[in-house]
Order: sequence, then C-alpha cells, then structure tokens
Amino acid sequence: MTSTSDRVIRWQRYWDKKSRNHDKEMQFWDRRLFGNSRTWACSRARGNTLEVAVGTALNLPFYPDDVAVTGIDISEHMLAIGRDRAARLGHPATLQLGDAHALKFEDDSFDTVVCTFGLCAIPDSDTAIAEMRRVLRPAGQLILVDHVASTSRLARGVQRALEIFTVPTAGEHFLRRPFDTVIASGFEIETVERFKVGLVERLVAKKTTPT
Repeated sequence: MTSTSDRVIRWQRYWDKKSRNHDKEMQFWDRRLFGNSRTWACSRARGNTLEVAVGTALNLPFYPDDVAVTGIDISEHMLAIGRDRAARLGHPATLQLGDAHALKFEDDSFDTVVCTFGLCAIPDSDTAIAEMRRVLRPAGQLILVDHVASTSRLARGVQRALEIFTVPTAGEHFLRRPFDTVIASGFEIETVERFKVGLVERLVAKKTTPT
C-alpha cells in the first residue's frame, strides 16, 4: 500500500518536471475553461493571505495591493519561476517550500486562504482543507477554484476514464468536489458558482467556530 509520504515524493517530482511547461498549459486552460477565475478569487482576498499550491505564482498580478501574500508549494522548481515573476512585478510576496498536508504556520495565522487549481492534484485534499481551516483566523475566508466532477453524466464518464491514467501518473483527480469537504470541515459557504457544465467550481467560505 502506498503511503502518503510516498505520494508526496512522487507529487513533488512530477511538479518539478512540470514546471517547464506549466505556465503555457495553464494560460491555455484559463482561456478555454477557467475564464476570469484568477481575478475572481484573488480580488476577494483580504489582509494576511496564504496561497496554497502557489506554483509559479500566476495569481500574483490579481491580488489587491493591500494584501500581504505568502505562498507555499511542494516544488522548488515551480517556486523559482514564481520568485522570478514576483521580482519582475516588484511584488513583495513571500514564496516558500511547503506541504499542504502539514502547513508550517501557527493556528489562526491568516485572514484569507486561497487555492486555485491545486486541490485536484494534492494527494490528500481532505487533510489539506483541514490545514487551511486550522491556519485561518476565526471568521477568516477560504477561497477555492478548481475543476470538479461535472453536473453532466456524460462529462463525468469522460472524467472517470481520464482518471484511470491521470491519477497514477500525475495525481490529477477529475471527480473530486471540495465543496463537500469544506462544509464537513466546519465552514459556512458564502458564495458558490459552477459553470462549463459544472466542470469548474469556485467558492468562498467562512471559518466558523463552535458555539
């Protein structure tokens, strides 16, 4: 049986290799499928913000100027590209190596946590969402955008077929839906949108505290 640590090592190696073509691929999908989702997500960030799976920092231009951004990613190669991007933009973001399963931050550290197109490839997305909740301050906001299980039965069939290859080779899941885990983890959904036959979901949720 494959352990979580083994999956993380494979995940890291895959994204180190992927870093060379990542930006071109994502920009293609932004045009074809995801639309203005980066602007949608980042414009909602407030205060001290953590971006999980920041990758090559494609989101940096879309954050408001008064948002302090810390980004973590499992791939040092992706982060090197991201740091170059931040330098070109003159953006003061802090980009550092980190594992979404075990965030190296204290409880209640951030006003906002953002993750765009990352949970689909994080080995244990439930653990990652629990960690995002832990580091959020009470009433802090979680902002997620990802491709998810479609509302179309036909599209879900295609997604299921794709996962036969993408999960073992790249850890890429198409049938996940973080929305369900977000609710189960103790968040209150504030905004949720789905489009492209439900293939893309973006949401904002608030961290609630037990009464």
